[in-house]
Amino acid sequence: MVIGTLTVTLQIPASQSLKDKRQVVRSLTARLRRTFNVAVAEIEDQDKWQIATIGIVAVSADTRHVDEMCQKALSMVEEEGEAQITRSQFELVHV
Repeated sequence: MVIGTLTVTLQIPASQSLKDKRQVVRSLTARLRRTFNVAVAEIEDQDKWQIATIGIVAVSADTRHVDEMCQKALSMVEEEGEAQITRSQFELVHV
């Protein structure tokens, strides 16, 4: 079994409140879950208006499949437009 973890820190420049930020994060995480069937959660920076850190996790028996899902998820976040990626970290764990 292979577990892929992707941590993405986002800047949300249009956000003027935590409510604005939550709307962007909820929309993005729902689309990631629906499109890639991955686990997604906001994992840090919950109290900051314009910064969000989300964690994305994919599990499969095939390393290449996990890598592909995480890379496509990262591409989707980049293409989103409402948030800009300031940092990302990808890790594979073989269990």
